[in-house]
Amino acid sequence: IPMGVLTCMKYLMFIFNVLVFAGGTCLAGMGVWVAVDPAGFQNIVATRAVLRAGAWLLLAVGIALSLLGFLGCCGTLRRSRPLLLL
Repeated sequence: IPMGVLTCMKYLMFIFNVLVFAGGTCLAGMGVWVAVDPAGFQNIVATRAVLRAGAWLLLAVGIALSLLGFLGCCGTLRRSRPLLLL
């Protein structure tokens, strides 16, 4: 495989992992906002248990995606196969 292709793949993987990290951070932020905002969403969420569980699920998925994206970025920069497989 030519060296240029490997370099391009490295940068593409890094960019993809940065996007996953950013998306996970946004989801986690929205989950925290929905779960603890006393004025905005709290009135809606407090009346429906499904929405309250959804807020915590959104937070958990966001944290998991952020962690996955961060480990992917580290694996791409270090060329670590175990981190990329994780």
